[in-house]
Amino acid sequence: MNGVHDMGGLENLGSIAPEADEPVFHHAWEGRVHALSVASPTRRNIDEGRHQREKIPGPAYLAMSYYEKWFRGLSELLVAHGFITPAEMGSGRAAPDAPKATPALRADEVTDRFARKGSYGREAAAPAFAEGEAVLARNLNPHGHTRLPRYVRGRKGVIVARHGAHVFPDSHAHGQGEDPRPLYTVRFTARELWGEAANARDSVCLDLWEPYLERA
Repeated sequence: MNGVHDMGGLENLGSIAPEADEPVFHHAWEGRVHALSVASPTRRNIDEGRHQREKIPGPAYLAMSYYEKWFRGLSELLVAHGFITPAEMGSGRAAPDAPKATPALRADEVTDRFARKGSYGREAAAPAFAEGEAVLARNLNPHGHTRLPRYVRGRKGVIVARHGAHVFPDSHAHGQGEDPRPLYTVRFTARELWGEAANARDSVCLDLWEPYLERA
């Protein structure tokens, strides 16, 4: 979807100011939000979680910190899937007559879960494009979730690597299954993206799924 979250290539948003020795969490509540997200039954579909955050209205999205967005998205998903009620969310307590659910992640499983490497790699049909082949990022404007940034749509690039097949987020986010598709790294020159004023030596590499691409 075309929303305020898709900021790649936009101007006049202020300078990036890296924080020296930045902590993992700036406040204790941020760590709790991260833990809640990992332990939540909604964690099984991170693409749906991303899409939920993308649906936050623009003015609110821009005013929120990173983990405030996480918390709002998680809260809305828990209610939407019936894991909690709006009243329980407001009170912070389970309703007295609510059935007791089995936790998606127990405390004694946390260390193992974080130490285990996950993968979205899957088996799928052979890739349609070869390394070195010129491709065009399709000019798509979907209503749902996509990982195709606006600033590369309609732009020409070159395949520089192939990564096998991976879960396709545009389908997965909407409960349409994993729908694995071939995944590529595509290099775009800076001048292709931003015109002749860009440095001729600069380029941007993006990992893009096959349905985002067509032959140039």
